[in-house]
Amino acid sequence: MNGKFIVVEGLEGAGKSSVIGLIKAYIEKAGIGVEQTREPGGTPMAEAIRECVKHDWEETVAQETELLLMYAARVQLLKNKILPALEKGIWVVGDRHDLSSQAYQGGGRQMNANTMKEISAIALNGFKPDLTIYLDVEPAVGLQRARGRGELDRIEQAGLAFFERTRARYLALASQDDSIVVVNAMNEMAIVHDDVCNVLKEYLS
Repeated sequence: MNGKFIVVEGLEGAGKSSVIGLIKAYIEKAGIGVEQTREPGGTPMAEAIRECVKHDWEETVAQETELLLMYAARVQLLKNKILPALEKGIWVVGDRHDLSSQAYQGGGRQMNANTMKEISAIALNGFKPDLTIYLDVEPAVGLQRARGRGELDRIEQAGLAFFERTRARYLALASQDDSIVVVNAMNEMAIVHDDVCNVLKEYLS
């Protein structure tokens, strides 16, 4: 495949949207075709699953249900959008991917590590991003920023301890994978953007 898959990860309030816009513009300026995706979502079926995941149901949503829905949406996006684009030489910038499940469901929900690995292997068959930029923000700060955007969804209401576990898992996984670059998202957005541009320059070189 000639295309590359670049993913932006982070907790709520980390500033993913603005960074994704920056990366997309950077790649386009380099004369490379680029598409943008988001998870969960990105195809009609995956978007329907997204609504199901985010909805605040009047019943307990089992952790296993949440996890399997995430991977169902991910496979739909991978098969129908990401892989076809990469095969055409188009680069894809993703708003979240498998690392989110490993951090949120594996870390935040504290699901069994072997279960997480097995489901990921079945769903993705070894596929992974070429580059992941993890925007690291303290959970309390990120949630405060997220509240400023409006009402929090079901997952965003999980509580501070959940997000602290999620952040810890993100950082642990990033320390074990050279394709994951950590950017300090506690800085002013202009500094964050400069740091991301430096990551892209090094990657493209």
